[in-house]
Amino acid sequence: MIPLRDALPTRRFPLVNYSLIVLNVLVYFFQSSLGPAQQELVYRFALIPFNFVTRLSVGDVTDIFTSMFMHAGLAHLGGNMLYLWIFGDNVEDRMGRGRYLLFYLLGGVAASLAHILTNPTSRVPTVGASGAIAAVLGAYLVLYPQSRVLTLIPLGFFVRLTLLPASLVLGAWFVLQLFSGMLALGGPDVGGVAFWAHVGGFVTGVTLAKVFARREPPVRVLYW
Repeated sequence: MIPLRDALPTRRFPLVNYSLIVLNVLVYFFQSSLGPAQQELVYRFALIPFNFVTRLSVGDVTDIFTSMFMHAGLAHLGGNMLYLWIFGDNVEDRMGRGRYLLFYLLGGVAASLAHILTNPTSRVPTVGASGAIAAVLGAYLVLYPQSRVLTLIPLGFFVRLTLLPASLVLGAWFVLQLFSGMLALGGPDVGGVAFWAHVGGFVTGVTLAKVFARREPPVRVLYW
């Protein structure tokens, strides 16, 4: 299933969400402009669990944050930004700009720690915003479970567009991450997808959604 858009309007311009998207895109194209030298950039600013566990330094801590804005390829960037574009604006709308930014960063930190705990000996650089975005997805599930999401469903040579409840789309996404993470436990260190970062971020989002969300204004009703 590939979500394309949701049906929820926002009351405020999602400045923080759009800024995060722009920042991720700019960092990616800066990386790409370096050519072969970008490998050095990745090893300097990406999260490497083994380094974090064995020699914890200020640089290793800041790598948690810098790695959130780096991506391994155009498809990696595009997939992450699509989810952030669809679901992040409504979460920001409910939390407010300052709270949303803090929530996003905390989700990314929690996702990184989950990845470190499940892969403490990994020397593979880890990059991507997906852990923080997973927290956004978890919050959206809690705050807007009945929202409808226009979803593309591949069926062999055919595709179908249909509106599905957010609880189904995001619930299925989380189950897939959890199942894939269970399969990856104890496997060889070959890089790939940091499934437990996704799981950790999502669980953090579910847990903190109501803490960061502002109370919705009362609905104005006219009586005749």
